[in-house]
Amino acid sequence: MIQTSLEAGLAQLQALANYIDQGSANATFIFYSDEKPASLAVVGDEAAKLVVLTLPKPCFKKLNLDNIELHQTDAGTVTQAGIAIWARLFNGEGKAVADFEVGTDIALANPNLVIGSTLMMNSLILRPSI
Repeated sequence: MIQTSLEAGLAQLQALANYIDQGSANATFIFYSDEKPASLAVVGDEAAKLVVLTLPKPCFKKLNLDNIELHQTDAGTVTQAGIAIWARLFNGEGKAVADFEVGTDIALANPNLVIGSTLMMNSLILRPSI
């Protein structure tokens, strides 16, 4: 893996935010209740899909000293009850961008999602891996 400076890592994250906004639709996070796939090439299991959260366009909110901040998502309605294990981020073209583990990469107040309830992410902070 290539080690970059903090400045280069922040520039990469800003470029990633631009990539997330590409396409005619808005970027989305989809939360799943099954095991996170080994790679982005593996399609998420529709039967394990819990909720879809949509990012506004543009999604980039702010550059901080050691991270970038994205705008909060909308409030998505949980369509299936279950424990959120992982989430996949899709850009506005519907292309998979990254997978996140709940509890490690994404903190939810309560990952046990109830059907019909709503979920939103108020704070989305991305840090460079330096």
